Amino acid sequence: MRVIAGKYRGRKLRSPPSIQTRPTSDRLRETLFNILAPRIEGSRFLDLCAGSGAVGIEALSRGAARVIFVDRSRKMSALVATNVESLEVTNTTIEIVATEALEFLRRYIKDQAEPFDIIFFDPPYAEDYEGVLGFIGEHAAEILQADGIVIVEHHKQKLVSDEPPLKRYRELKQGDSVLSFYQVR
Repeated sequence: MRVIAGKYRGRKLRSPPSIQTRPTSDRLRETLFNILAPRIEGSRFLDLCAGSGAVGIEALSRGAARVIFVDRSRKMSALVATNVESLEVTNTTIEIVATEALEFLRRYIKDQAEPFDIIFFDPPYAEDYEGVLGFIGEHAAEILQADGIVIVEHHKQKLVSDEPPLKRYRELKQGDSVLSFYQVR
């Protein structure tokens, strides 16, 4: 895996040691960030179910002001830390949190933290997406900027529905993966 563009372009990232973690492919990340390009500079980016951190690191490389990486696995959180440290990213722009996605979101709202511009949610394909998406939809005003977006990566055979007030406005298929883009209605 490598950083595709921006400040850290071409830098190699360590991959997860197990095949249970499925990193977002370089090709899919490149497509994603070509779409997100006008939104990235200065954004607050949440990499939810971060795995190796490749998506959040790509956002940092392309100018995101703040990236929070969340993964329930301490091993994956340590891998994110290793990847970030190898790039010599300053600690003022990142945070790495080892907890469940839903637990993180609940605490984030409780702390009344600043909403995100972009949330990237890529849980293991076998996971239930609806609980986290439903929570984001229920608390969109507290989690997401008014013009913010949520991107969900899922398997092409997995049906992921709209969670009011979130509405899917775009779907991009590449191989077995799909990126579904949501915004507040």
